[in-house]
Amino acid sequence: MKRPLLFILLLLIQTAFAQTKLPIIKATSKKVAIRDGDYYDKDAWTLSPKARPDIFTADRTRKKKWVTFYTDIDSIRVKVKPGTKFNFIILYNDKDSCYTQIASAISQGSMQQTGNAKNDTIPFTLNAYNAIAIKAIINGRDTINMHFDASSNGFHFIKDSLLKKTLLSISLENGQPVKLNKIDKLQIGPLIFSKPDMSYSAFTARGMDGRIGWDVFDGKQLEIDYDNSLLIVHSKLPENLKGYKRLKMDFIRSYPIIKGTFTIAGKKYTGNFMMDNGSSEAIILDSAWIAEQGFPKDLKLIKSSILTDPRGNKYEIRKVMSPGFTLGNFTLNNVPTLLLTGKSPSGFSINYLGNDLLKRFNMILDFRNDYIYLKPNKLMNVKYREDS
Repeated sequence: MKRPLLFILLLLIQTAFAQTKLPIIKATSKKVAIRDGDYYDKDAWTLSPKARPDIFTADRTRKKKWVTFYTDIDSIRVKVKPGTKFNFIILYNDKDSCYTQIASAISQGSMQQTGNAKNDTIPFTLNAYNAIAIKAIINGRDTINMHFDASSNGFHFIKDSLLKKTLLSISLENGQPVKLNKIDKLQIGPLIFSKPDMSYSAFTARGMDGRIGWDVFDGKQLEIDYDNSLLIVHSKLPENLKGYKRLKMDFIRSYPIIKGTFTIAGKKYTGNFMMDNGSSEAIILDSAWIAEQGFPKDLKLIKSSILTDPRGNKYEIRKVMSPGFTLGNFTLNNVPTLLLTGKSPSGFSINYLGNDLLKRFNMILDFRNDYIYLKPNKLMNVKYREDS
């Protein structure tokens, strides 16, 4: 039954492309560079004539922006607005038509307000490493531990954990496991995800089998209540927001970020911070940002160490005490701050707020209107892990 439906879907897509005369640009190389807003990537795209269409999803923003595709001999510039799609053709070597679509990361559906308010409640445990640990059930029988992480997207799993903790079968090649079968059903509290997209990762919060990214809740409001150890998924913003401070939530490379400010010796240092709920640290500063800001080098040293990456490169990691850090109108004093010396693990310059800091606020992540609401909770004055 699935084959006819798939055929009809492909036919509709091709018909949509055929209904209007599409813009055409030319290429003699399959490599395409893309400028997405302010970000340029020279190796962003590889032409695929078989895909109809091959969809490029622009970085998430609610603002209008330009996206430009650069082939080796031509280019096209497209204005992208929330909820829009733009179709065109890249003609490869004057014979292969590569049907391409530039789509907003915000779909039309996620922009629609639901009629009735609905809340789904998911219990969690704040583990010893500050991770928001959630029980997830695979195919109605196997339980694994996942954590929520606003600096991640989709569903990521540790393959070894799935092999050890679930009855998912594996495909074999020459007697060796090469591929895990797909998950048919993933349940998190009352939420059920049918055949979720699976990505594998070698990294999660310590003790976890996988992680859940922010975009699983896109278009909704996600409340993190540390006082009662609950995640609450709202279809409408709660009415009683007494004590909460609203901050703008922006997006860089489709990851939510907020602004924070250090105050040191009367001088302010403001930057963008990704919310890394999977990190046991409080604050992590990017080396490029440190250099650009002229961030003080004489702060009280807590400890330093040398880390070696898989290629054998050595990096010094320094942890210092920052006297004051402010989010909105909430100021935290004497915050352990990790200073990176190498490139950011995300591939671009960005700072991080770990959950040793974030856990001190009950928060509502409004992924419909792109705001975050913060309210100090019972953990506000507990010792940082570095102090314990």
